Amino acid sequence: MPTTLRVIVDQVVAPVPGPIGRYAEALTRALIETAPRGCQVEGVVSSSLPSDYERLLEAFPGLSGLYRSSLARRELAAAWQFGLTTSPGGGMIHAPSLFAPLRRHDRTVPGEQVVVTVHDVLAWTHPESLTSASVAWQKAMLKRARRHADAVVVSTHALAERLASIVDLGDRIRVIGTAPRSGLVVPADAREIVERLALPAEYLVVEGTLEPRKGVVDLLRALGRPGVPEIPLVVLGPQTWGEQHVSTVAEEAGVAPSRVVAVEPDDAAALAVVLAGATALVAPSHDEGDGTSLIEAFSLGVPVIHSDTPAYAEVAADAGIEVPVGVGGGYVDRLAAAVTAVVEQPDVAERLSIAGTDRAHAFDWRDSAERVWQLHADL
Repeated sequence: MPTTLRVIVDQVVAPVPGPIGRYAEALTRALIETAPRGCQVEGVVSSSLPSDYERLLEAFPGLSGLYRSSLARRELAAAWQFGLTTSPGGGMIHAPSLFAPLRRHDRTVPGEQVVVTVHDVLAWTHPESLTSASVAWQKAMLKRARRHADAVVVSTHALAERLASIVDLGDRIRVIGTAPRSGLVVPADAREIVERLALPAEYLVVEGTLEPRKGVVDLLRALGRPGVPEIPLVVLGPQTWGEQHVSTVAEEAGVAPSRVVAVEPDDAAALAVVLAGATALVAPSHDEGDGTSLIEAFSLGVPVIHSDTPAYAEVAADAGIEVPVGVGGGYVDRLAAAVTAVVEQPDVAERLSIAGTDRAHAFDWRDSAERVWQLHADL
Protein backbone atom coordinates (compact mmCIF):
# COMPACT_ATOMS: atom_id res chain seq x y z
CA MET A 1 0.00 0.00 0.00
CA PRO A 2 1.50 3.38 -1.01
CA THR A 3 2.40 6.04 1.52
CA THR A 4 0.27 9.14 0.97
CA LEU A 5 1.30 12.74 1.61
CA ARG A 6 -1.82 14.88 1.91
CA VAL A 7 -1.20 18.47 0.80
CA ILE A 8 -3.59 21.34 1.57
CA VAL A 9 -4.17 22.88 -1.89
CA ASP A 10 -7.13 25.07 -0.94
CA GLN A 11 -5.35 28.40 -1.52
CA VAL A 12 -4.73 27.51 -5.17
CA VAL A 13 -8.45 28.01 -5.91
CA ALA A 14 -9.07 30.81 -3.40
CA PRO A 15 -10.70 33.99 -4.81
CA VAL A 16 -7.30 35.69 -4.50
CA PRO A 17 -4.61 32.97 -4.47
CA GLY A 18 -1.79 35.47 -3.84
CA PRO A 19 1.77 34.45 -3.00
CA ILE A 20 0.65 31.53 -0.83
CA GLY A 21 -1.49 30.16 -3.65
CA ARG A 22 1.45 30.36 -6.07
CA TYR A 23 3.71 28.73 -3.50
CA ALA A 24 1.23 25.92 -2.91
CA GLU A 25 0.80 25.28 -6.63
CA ALA A 26 4.52 25.19 -7.44
CA LEU A 27 5.44 23.06 -4.42
CA THR A 28 2.59 20.57 -4.95
CA ARG A 29 3.58 20.03 -8.58
CA ALA A 30 7.17 19.42 -7.51
CA LEU A 31 6.08 17.06 -4.72
CA ILE A 32 4.16 14.97 -7.26
CA GLU A 33 7.14 14.92 -9.65
CA THR A 34 9.62 13.95 -6.93
CA ALA A 35 7.49 11.45 -5.01
CA PRO A 36 9.72 8.58 -3.87
CA ARG A 37 8.95 5.03 -4.94
CA GLY A 38 5.88 3.79 -3.08
CA CYS A 39 4.67 7.33 -2.25
CA GLN A 40 1.87 9.46 -3.66
CA VAL A 41 0.32 12.91 -3.17
CA GLU A 42 -3.32 13.59 -2.38
CA GLY A 43 -4.83 17.08 -2.38
CA VAL A 44 -7.03 18.46 0.40
CA VAL A 45 -9.51 21.24 -0.36
CA SER A 46 -12.47 22.91 1.35
CA SER A 47 -15.98 22.49 -0.02
CA SER A 48 -15.82 24.34 -3.34
CA LEU A 49 -17.45 24.62 -6.73
CA PRO A 50 -17.18 21.61 -9.07
CA SER A 51 -15.16 23.83 -11.43
CA ASP A 52 -12.61 24.36 -8.65
CA TYR A 53 -12.19 20.63 -8.19
CA GLU A 54 -11.72 20.22 -11.94
CA ARG A 55 -9.18 23.01 -11.99
CA LEU A 56 -7.15 21.37 -9.22
CA LEU A 57 -7.14 18.00 -10.95
CA GLU A 58 -6.01 19.67 -14.19
CA ALA A 59 -3.34 21.71 -12.39
CA PHE A 60 -1.89 18.64 -10.67
CA PRO A 61 -1.69 15.69 -13.04
CA GLY A 62 -0.53 12.70 -11.08
CA LEU A 63 -2.48 13.64 -7.96
CA SER A 64 -3.70 10.38 -6.39
CA GLY A 65 -6.97 11.94 -5.32
CA LEU A 66 -8.70 14.99 -3.91
CA TYR A 67 -10.14 15.02 -0.40
CA ARG A 68 -13.14 17.38 -0.38
CA SER A 69 -14.10 18.78 3.01
CA SER A 70 -17.79 19.18 3.81
CA LEU A 71 -17.03 22.72 5.08
CA ALA A 72 -16.48 25.78 2.90
CA ARG A 73 -13.21 27.70 3.19
CA ARG A 74 -14.36 30.26 5.76
CA GLU A 75 -16.08 27.68 7.96
CA LEU A 76 -13.15 25.29 7.71
CA ALA A 77 -10.70 28.04 8.71
CA ALA A 78 -12.80 28.77 11.80
CA ALA A 79 -13.18 25.08 12.65
CA TRP A 80 -9.45 24.43 12.35
CA GLN A 81 -8.74 27.53 14.44
CA PHE A 82 -10.65 26.00 17.35
CA GLY A 83 -9.87 22.35 16.62
CA LEU A 84 -13.57 21.57 16.09
CA THR A 85 -13.31 19.19 13.13
CA THR A 86 -11.43 16.00 12.37
CA SER A 87 -11.42 16.78 8.64
CA PRO A 88 -9.44 15.54 6.70
CA GLY A 89 -8.48 12.75 9.12
CA GLY A 90 -4.99 11.55 9.94
CA GLY A 91 -1.95 10.57 7.94
CA MET A 92 0.95 12.68 6.69
CA ILE A 93 -0.32 16.22 6.15
CA HIS A 94 1.67 19.08 4.62
CA ALA A 95 0.21 22.58 4.71
CA PRO A 96 1.75 25.39 2.60
CA SER A 97 0.49 27.88 5.21
CA LEU A 98 -1.00 27.89 8.71
CA PHE A 99 -4.32 26.77 7.23
CA ALA A 100 -4.09 23.23 8.58
CA PRO A 101 -5.84 20.69 10.84
CA LEU A 102 -3.64 21.27 13.87
CA ARG A 103 -4.84 18.97 16.62
CA ARG A 104 -3.53 16.48 19.13
CA HIS A 105 -2.27 13.29 17.51
CA ASP A 106 -0.24 10.30 18.56
CA ARG A 107 3.30 10.98 17.38
CA THR A 108 4.35 7.45 18.20
CA VAL A 109 2.15 6.15 15.37
CA PRO A 110 4.13 6.03 12.10
CA GLY A 111 2.73 8.38 9.47
CA GLU A 112 0.67 10.51 11.86
CA GLN A 113 2.17 13.97 11.36
CA VAL A 114 1.29 17.50 10.31
CA VAL A 115 3.71 20.12 8.97
CA VAL A 116 2.75 23.76 8.43
CA THR A 117 4.43 26.69 6.69
CA VAL A 118 4.94 30.25 7.93
CA HIS A 119 5.63 32.91 5.29
CA ASP A 120 5.95 35.99 7.50
CA VAL A 121 5.38 37.31 11.00
CA LEU A 122 3.55 40.49 10.03
CA ALA A 123 0.74 39.72 12.48
CA TRP A 124 3.31 40.41 15.23
CA THR A 125 5.66 42.94 13.65
CA HIS A 126 3.28 44.98 11.44
CA PRO A 127 -0.31 44.13 12.43
CA GLU A 128 -1.50 47.38 10.85
CA SER A 129 -0.78 45.88 7.42
CA LEU A 130 -3.41 43.16 7.96
CA THR A 131 -7.06 43.06 8.94
CA SER A 132 -7.78 42.52 12.62
CA ALA A 133 -9.46 39.21 11.77
CA SER A 134 -6.36 38.01 9.91
CA VAL A 135 -4.09 39.01 12.78
CA ALA A 136 -6.25 37.14 15.30
CA TRP A 137 -6.47 34.04 13.09
CA GLN A 138 -2.72 33.87 12.43
CA LYS A 139 -1.86 34.29 16.09
CA ALA A 140 -4.35 31.61 17.08
CA MET A 141 -3.06 29.18 14.45
CA LEU A 142 0.57 29.69 15.44
CA LYS A 143 -0.39 28.86 19.03
CA ARG A 144 -1.93 25.66 17.74
CA ALA A 145 1.20 24.98 15.69
CA ARG A 146 3.32 25.36 18.83
CA ARG A 147 1.24 22.65 20.48
CA HIS A 148 0.51 20.28 17.62
CA ALA A 149 2.76 20.78 14.56
CA ASP A 150 5.51 18.23 14.04
CA ALA A 151 7.53 20.78 12.05
CA VAL A 152 7.19 24.35 10.80
CA VAL A 153 8.67 25.26 7.43
CA VAL A 154 10.00 28.73 6.62
CA SER A 155 11.77 29.96 3.49
CA THR A 156 14.78 31.71 5.04
CA HIS A 157 17.00 31.45 8.09
CA ALA A 158 16.21 35.11 8.73
CA LEU A 159 12.52 34.29 9.09
CA ALA A 160 13.40 31.27 11.23
CA GLU A 161 15.17 33.56 13.70
CA ARG A 162 12.24 36.00 13.76
CA LEU A 163 9.76 33.19 14.29
CA ALA A 164 11.85 31.66 17.07
CA SER A 165 11.83 35.00 18.88
CA ILE A 166 8.03 35.00 18.85
CA VAL A 167 7.18 31.42 19.72
CA ASP A 168 9.20 28.56 21.18
CA LEU A 169 9.14 25.78 18.59
CA GLY A 170 12.33 24.13 19.77
CA ASP A 171 14.08 22.29 16.95
CA ARG A 172 10.94 21.96 14.84
CA ILE A 173 11.67 24.89 12.49
CA ARG A 174 12.96 23.81 9.07
CA VAL A 175 14.30 26.15 6.38
CA ILE A 176 13.27 25.12 2.86
CA GLY A 177 13.67 27.80 0.21
CA THR A 178 11.36 28.89 -2.58
CA ALA A 179 11.98 29.34 -6.31
CA PRO A 180 10.49 31.34 -9.22
CA ARG A 181 6.79 30.83 -9.82
CA SER A 182 5.64 28.41 -12.50
CA GLY A 183 5.55 29.83 -16.04
CA LEU A 184 7.90 32.75 -15.39
CA VAL A 185 9.22 32.72 -18.96
CA VAL A 186 9.11 35.48 -21.57
CA PRO A 187 6.59 34.32 -24.21
CA ALA A 188 6.70 34.71 -27.98
CA ASP A 189 4.05 37.45 -27.87
CA ALA A 190 6.09 39.66 -25.53
CA ARG A 191 5.64 42.75 -27.72
CA GLU A 192 1.87 42.44 -27.50
CA ILE A 193 2.10 42.33 -23.69
CA VAL A 194 4.42 45.36 -23.65
CA GLU A 195 1.87 47.32 -25.67
CA ARG A 196 -1.10 46.12 -23.62
CA LEU A 197 0.55 47.14 -20.34
CA ALA A 198 1.88 50.39 -21.88
CA LEU A 199 5.40 49.72 -20.61
CA PRO A 200 8.02 52.44 -21.19
CA ALA A 201 11.07 51.75 -23.34
CA GLU A 202 13.28 51.89 -20.24
CA TYR A 203 12.22 51.62 -16.61
CA LEU A 204 12.84 50.40 -13.08
CA VAL A 205 10.38 47.98 -11.50
CA VAL A 206 9.26 47.73 -7.89
CA GLU A 207 6.75 45.40 -6.29
CA GLY A 208 4.37 46.46 -3.53
CA THR A 209 1.91 49.02 -2.29
CA LEU A 210 2.31 52.47 -0.78
CA GLU A 211 2.30 50.94 2.70
CA PRO A 212 5.34 52.54 4.43
CA ARG A 213 6.93 49.17 5.24
CA LYS A 214 7.20 48.27 1.55
CA GLY A 215 9.55 51.18 0.81
CA VAL A 216 7.90 52.22 -2.46
CA VAL A 217 7.48 55.76 -1.12
CA ASP A 218 11.18 55.82 -0.25
CA LEU A 219 12.02 54.82 -3.81
CA LEU A 220 9.79 57.53 -5.26
CA ARG A 221 11.53 60.10 -3.07
CA ALA A 222 14.89 58.75 -4.22
CA LEU A 223 13.87 59.15 -7.86
CA GLY A 224 12.92 62.74 -7.11
CA ARG A 225 16.36 63.65 -5.80
CA PRO A 226 18.42 66.08 -7.93
CA GLY A 227 20.85 64.34 -10.25
CA VAL A 228 19.06 60.99 -10.27
CA PRO A 229 18.31 59.77 -13.83
CA GLU A 230 14.73 60.52 -14.87
CA ILE A 231 13.93 56.90 -15.58
CA PRO A 232 10.28 55.78 -15.38
CA LEU A 233 9.09 53.44 -12.64
CA VAL A 234 6.74 50.48 -13.10
CA VAL A 235 4.96 49.55 -9.87
CA LEU A 236 3.79 45.95 -9.64
CA GLY A 237 0.74 46.53 -7.51
CA PRO A 238 -2.37 48.65 -7.09
CA GLN A 239 -2.41 52.40 -7.74
CA THR A 240 -3.91 53.14 -4.34
CA TRP A 241 -3.31 52.26 -0.70
CA GLY A 242 -5.93 53.61 1.65
CA GLU A 243 -6.51 57.20 0.59
CA GLN A 244 -3.10 57.54 -1.09
CA HIS A 245 -2.66 57.36 -4.86
CA VAL A 246 0.67 56.53 -6.47
CA SER A 247 0.47 59.54 -8.83
CA THR A 248 -0.09 61.96 -5.95
CA VAL A 249 2.72 60.47 -3.86
CA ALA A 250 5.05 60.59 -6.88
CA GLU A 251 4.27 64.25 -7.52
CA GLU A 252 4.86 65.09 -3.86
CA ALA A 253 8.23 63.34 -4.14
CA GLY A 254 9.23 65.46 -7.13
CA VAL A 255 8.57 62.75 -9.73
CA ALA A 256 6.31 63.56 -12.67
CA PRO A 257 3.22 61.30 -12.45
CA SER A 258 3.71 60.44 -16.12
CA ARG A 259 6.93 58.62 -15.15
CA VAL A 260 5.07 56.18 -12.89
CA VAL A 261 3.02 53.28 -14.24
CA ALA A 262 1.15 50.88 -11.95
CA VAL A 263 0.44 47.47 -13.49
CA GLU A 264 -0.92 44.18 -12.23
CA PRO A 265 0.18 41.42 -14.63
CA ASP A 266 -2.54 38.80 -15.02
CA ASP A 267 -0.23 35.80 -15.32
CA ALA A 268 3.37 34.65 -14.94
CA ALA A 269 4.20 35.24 -18.61
CA ALA A 270 3.15 38.89 -18.39
CA LEU A 271 5.17 39.32 -15.20
CA ALA A 272 8.19 37.81 -16.97
CA VAL A 273 7.86 40.40 -19.72
CA VAL A 274 7.71 43.24 -17.18
CA LEU A 275 10.71 41.99 -15.23
CA ALA A 276 12.85 41.05 -18.22
CA GLY A 277 12.41 44.48 -19.78
CA ALA A 278 13.46 46.37 -16.64
CA THR A 279 16.78 48.10 -16.17
CA ALA A 280 16.64 46.85 -12.59
CA LEU A 281 14.31 45.51 -9.94
CA VAL A 282 14.34 47.62 -6.78
CA ALA A 283 13.23 45.86 -3.58
CA PRO A 284 13.22 48.64 -0.95
CA SER A 285 11.07 46.92 1.70
CA HIS A 286 12.01 47.61 5.31
CA ASP A 287 10.87 44.17 6.52
CA GLU A 288 10.29 40.91 4.64
CA GLY A 289 10.43 37.25 5.59
CA ASP A 290 10.71 35.99 2.04
CA GLY A 291 12.91 36.84 -0.94
CA THR A 292 11.06 35.16 -3.80
CA SER A 293 10.70 38.43 -5.72
CA LEU A 294 14.49 38.71 -5.83
CA ILE A 295 14.85 35.10 -6.96
CA GLU A 296 12.42 35.72 -9.81
CA ALA A 297 14.37 38.76 -11.00
CA PHE A 298 17.64 36.84 -10.74
CA SER A 299 16.20 34.01 -12.84
CA LEU A 300 15.58 36.47 -15.69
CA GLY A 301 18.97 38.15 -15.43
CA VAL A 302 17.55 41.41 -14.10
CA PRO A 303 19.91 43.55 -11.96
CA VAL A 304 18.64 43.85 -8.40
CA ILE A 305 18.86 46.66 -5.86
CA HIS A 306 17.54 45.64 -2.45
CA SER A 307 17.33 46.79 1.14
CA ASP A 308 19.38 45.08 3.84
CA THR A 309 16.40 43.40 5.46
CA PRO A 310 17.84 40.02 6.57
CA ALA A 311 15.72 37.85 4.27
CA TYR A 312 16.80 39.84 1.20
CA ALA A 313 20.44 39.80 2.23
CA GLU A 314 20.29 36.03 2.74
CA VAL A 315 18.63 35.32 -0.60
CA ALA A 316 20.77 37.74 -2.61
CA ALA A 317 24.09 36.68 -1.11
CA ASP A 318 25.88 39.69 -2.66
CA ALA A 319 24.31 39.15 -6.10
CA GLY A 320 22.55 42.51 -5.85
CA ILE A 321 23.33 45.99 -4.54
CA GLU A 322 22.43 46.01 -0.86
CA VAL A 323 21.21 49.35 0.51
CA PRO A 324 21.11 49.72 4.32
CA VAL A 325 17.79 51.01 5.60
CA GLY A 326 19.42 52.29 8.76
CA VAL A 327 17.83 54.61 11.27
CA GLY A 328 17.54 58.35 11.46
CA GLY A 329 17.27 59.00 7.71
CA GLY A 330 19.63 58.63 4.80
CA TYR A 331 17.91 55.62 3.24
CA VAL A 332 16.40 57.67 0.42
CA ASP A 333 19.77 59.12 -0.54
CA ARG A 334 21.39 55.68 -0.47
CA LEU A 335 18.66 54.34 -2.74
CA ALA A 336 19.19 57.29 -5.08
CA ALA A 337 22.91 56.54 -5.31
CA ALA A 338 22.32 52.85 -6.05
CA VAL A 339 19.77 53.59 -8.76
CA THR A 340 22.09 56.14 -10.35
CA ALA A 341 24.97 53.66 -10.41
CA VAL A 342 22.92 50.93 -12.13
CA VAL A 343 21.26 53.23 -14.67
CA GLU A 344 24.33 55.25 -15.62
CA GLN A 345 27.02 52.56 -15.45
CA PRO A 346 26.38 49.67 -17.91
CA ASP A 347 29.26 47.67 -16.45
CA VAL A 348 27.58 47.71 -13.02
CA ALA A 349 24.29 46.54 -14.49
CA GLU A 350 26.02 43.79 -16.46
CA ARG A 351 27.90 42.57 -13.40
CA LEU A 352 24.66 42.40 -11.41
CA SER A 353 22.88 40.57 -14.23
CA ILE A 354 25.59 37.89 -14.38
CA ALA A 355 25.75 37.54 -10.59
CA GLY A 356 21.96 37.29 -10.31
CA THR A 357 21.69 34.68 -13.04
CA ASP A 358 24.30 32.59 -11.25
CA ARG A 359 22.58 33.05 -7.88
CA ALA A 360 19.24 31.91 -9.33
CA HIS A 361 20.67 28.43 -9.84
CA ALA A 362 20.59 27.93 -6.06
CA PHE A 363 16.78 27.92 -6.03
CA ASP A 364 14.74 25.09 -7.53
CA TRP A 365 11.29 23.69 -6.72
CA ARG A 366 12.42 20.10 -7.24
CA ASP A 367 15.10 20.57 -4.62
CA SER A 368 12.58 22.15 -2.26
CA ALA A 369 10.14 19.27 -2.80
CA GLU A 370 12.81 16.65 -2.19
CA ARG A 371 13.66 18.37 1.08
CA VAL A 372 9.97 18.31 2.06
CA TRP A 373 9.81 14.58 1.36
CA GLN A 374 12.97 14.10 3.43
CA LEU A 375 11.49 16.16 6.26
CA HIS A 376 8.43 13.92 6.43
CA ALA A 377 10.65 10.82 6.22
CA ASP A 378 12.74 12.11 9.14
CA LEU A 379 9.61 12.74 11.19
